[in-house]
Amino acid sequence: MTADAPVTDDPADTAGQTAGGRPPFVSRSVLVTGGNRGIGLAVARRLAADGHKVAVTHRGSGAPDDEDLFPVQCDVTDSAAVDAAFTEVEEHQGPVEVLVSNAGITRDGLLMRMKEEDFVDVLDANLTAAYRVSKRAAAKMVRARSGRMIFVSSVVGLLGSAGQANYAASKAGLVGLARSIARELGSRNITANVVAPGFVATDMTAELPEKRQQEILGQVPLGRYADADEIAGVVRFLASDAAGYITGAVVPVDGGLGMGH
Repeated sequence: MTADAPVTDDPADTAGQTAGGRPPFVSRSVLVTGGNRGIGLAVARRLAADGHKVAVTHRGSGAPDDEDLFPVQCDVTDSAAVDAAFTEVEEHQGPVEVLVSNAGITRDGLLMRMKEEDFVDVLDANLTAAYRVSKRAAAKMVRARSGRMIFVSSVVGLLGSAGQANYAASKAGLVGLARSIARELGSRNITANVVAPGFVATDMTAELPEKRQQEILGQVPLGRYADADEIAGVVRFLASDAAGYITGAVVPVDGGLGMGH
C-alpha cells in the first residue's frame, strides 16, 4: 500500500480537479449510428444532455427534430457514405472520440425459408457496417491515443432466437469484433465494449397482441420490458472516464433474461 497523499493548499496540486476531487467534465465528440430513433435516439439525447457534442446518422427521411443533435445522412452499408459522414462530423465538432455503433435492421424468417439476400443484407447492415464505422473512427482515435467504441448488440446474439438466424449471427459477431478491437487498440487507450439489450419497449412491441406480450414477459425475471433510457444509461457509463479500465466486456441489459450469457 502507498502512503496517503499529503494535504496541500497549493493551487498547482489541485488544478484540473473539481471540489470533490474528480476531474472536470470534458465535452467529447460523439457519433451514434442509427441515432434517429429508438435506443440510438435515447443514447444520443442522454449524451447530449450531459454536454457532449453528439452527431447521429440517419438514412435520409428520419432526421431527429432535436436542436441538440447534429444529423448526418449516411447509409452505413456504403463505405464511401461512411467516410463522407465522418468527414462531415469532423468538420462540425472535431474527430469522433466516442463511437456508438447502433444502426441495424431485421428481416426475420425461419432458416428453411430465409432468402440468402435477407441473411447477407442483415449481416451487412448490422455487422459489416460496424466494421466500417469502427475502422474509420479508429484512425483518428489511434492518433489521439484515446477513444471509446460501444457496440449495441442484443441478447439474441448470445442466446439465439428461432426465426432470427441472420439477426442473431450479426449481433453475436459484434462481440468478436469488439473484443478483437479491444486487444488490438488497448495499448492506445482505446476501449471497445458491447451492450446487449433484451426486450425493449418500442412502438412495435406495443402493437403485439396481449397474449404474445405476456409470453415474452414470462421469460424475463424482472417481468417487464426495458426502457430505452435504461440502455442509454449503460452506454453513457461505458463512454465515461469511470469506465476507463473496462474493455472487451459484454454488458447485458435484459432484466435477467440471459443471466449474463
